[in-house]
Amino acid sequence: MNKEHIKPFTAGAVVGAIALSIVMFSTGWAVTSSTSHTNARKMSQDAVVENLAGICVAQFEGAADKDGKLDKLVQTESWKRGRYVSDQGWATMPGSESPTRDVAKVCAQRLAKMHG
Repeated sequence: MNKEHIKPFTAGAVVGAIALSIVMFSTGWAVTSSTSHTNARKMSQDAVVENLAGICVAQFEGAADKDGKLDKLVQTESWKRGRYVSDQGWATMPGSESPTRDVAKVCAQRLAKMHG
């Protein structure tokens, strides 16, 4: 092969590699390490919140007048329900002094589904 045949091949390979990289990163086929760490952190936080929401529901189950409180929760505007759960103390985990906002939000969603 002479140099004249190699130049178009080399240029095509470079352009193809650049195009492939752009496609891979824009479609999510390739992920940087910081993105994977961020995704892993979010997934683990979500899993913890889901598990703690189960404890929150169990604490609701032990509440006095739980049926009345569930009715009041459902009557509360949806964006205020997490606050209602926190105020009842159900989102305060054993050994903790304060409620967890994300747990209260997920717990309120679960409790609202119980009502229906």
